[in-house]
Amino acid sequence: MSENKPLEREFAYTSVHFNTARTTLYRLAGIKLADSKDAMVYSRLVRRIRTLKLAGFSAYFEYLLSHENEHQEFINALTTNQTAFFREPHHFEVLKQYLIDNPDTRRIWCAASSTGEEPYSIAIVVAEHFNSFKTPIEIIASDIDSGVLKKAEMGIYPLDRIDTVSDIRKKRFFHRGRGSQLGNVRVVPELKQMLKFTRINLLDSFWPLKTPIDVIFCRNVMIYFDKETQEVILKHMMNSLSEDGLYIAGHSENFNMFPQIITAVGQTTYRPVKGLMSAKT
Repeated sequence: MSENKPLEREFAYTSVHFNTARTTLYRLAGIKLADSKDAMVYSRLVRRIRTLKLAGFSAYFEYLLSHENEHQEFINALTTNQTAFFREPHHFEVLKQYLIDNPDTRRIWCAASSTGEEPYSIAIVVAEHFNSFKTPIEIIASDIDSGVLKKAEMGIYPLDRIDTVSDIRKKRFFHRGRGSQLGNVRVVPELKQMLKFTRINLLDSFWPLKTPIDVIFCRNVMIYFDKETQEVILKHMMNSLSEDGLYIAGHSENFNMFPQIITAVGQTTYRPVKGLMSAKT
């Protein structure tokens, strides 16, 4: 983007506006936006400008400074949520084996639950393991985006979202919509009751979670943080895991630069380094 040169758009939008959005998002959420995201920032924030009936981007950033309740709307607008049921399916096989090998498992945290497909997939594996919806395992589903968490709590999805789910699982864990919900499916109430939804900003020094946690799913999240922020969050997570706890990362993430914190034990699966102080309940 040319320095301070407005683009041919509804509202004047310059590199100063883009960089203000980037630095603000980093300050509030620790997320770094690439140079290539300038068009995305315009299209996402212009919706807030219209909704608030503001004059443009400068007015919006002034509004953001003086209205703390807009911070969450700003974060929601600029965070990307891509997910699917049983995405990266090998991870759910890893979870299945972990539950077999660790019968005392009590707590699983999905740290970027988005619209819910991932934590519901986790809950399905847990329910199948116990052959019951009533299990001794607490499943926490969190996200920084309050908007997607509301969608996750509803548990309603277009029918094609479960195309990759087996027929057996479709029958056991989903209800087809009727009337106004025709073309949608809803997760069964018993599955929804297995999950606890809560908003968590991974940058916060305190997370409202009981510890130790046995399994953390945090997939394709760390790629949005710089190395320093990754290290802080990883230390916090490794200290929250049980001694034999498992950290499941995304396919595009690699933590070889943090050998003092985390060690690989499989394909994008990790454990805390032995000797790292584990958090206690």
